[in-house]
Amino acid sequence: MTTAEQPTPAQLARREAALAQVRKYGDPVLRSRARPVAAVDAAVTAQIRAMTRLLEDAMEAGLAAPQVGILSRVFVYRLDAGEGLGPVRALVNPELAWASAETAVAEEGCLSIPGVWIAVERPVAVRVRALDASGYPVTIDAPAPESRVLQHELDHLDGVLTLDRASKADRRAAMRALRGARSR
Repeated sequence: MTTAEQPTPAQLARREAALAQVRKYGDPVLRSRARPVAAVDAAVTAQIRAMTRLLEDAMEAGLAAPQVGILSRVFVYRLDAGEGLGPVRALVNPELAWASAETAVAEEGCLSIPGVWIAVERPVAVRVRALDASGYPVTIDAPAPESRVLQHELDHLDGVLTLDRASKADRRAAMRALRGARSR
């Protein structure tokens, strides 16, 4: 799908079904630190396939295992490739190896905090070391916007949400919006 195309009714239905599987703000699993994966075995490969399908159906950029109730250090992500979202990449046991001193503020949304976009300051470039979906070591030197996606998903593996990285005023406004959405 290109950025100019509108989703079809079938795509929107798949998106809604996918989003219904994502844990939402208030679920304690989102505040838990995920455990390292011992090996990229058949179970982890199946988990990556399921998360990839969910991410594709949701038409979003990233999804961490805790967001689907699994406390393992795995996430999948993809970037805007100009003509729509690019291919999905999986990282297992990712670690932040380096972050630039230069930072930038940008609004971030989160599947686990639907409808809330919040300004988050993050380093503009990072280096992440991980295993890929086949269990091979990879190093990713990521400038923006990839660096932001990686940091957002790494935060999920540590039980950190965008709300935790926001200013007090932005966090209060986001909490009011969440309470308002729940009361509807």
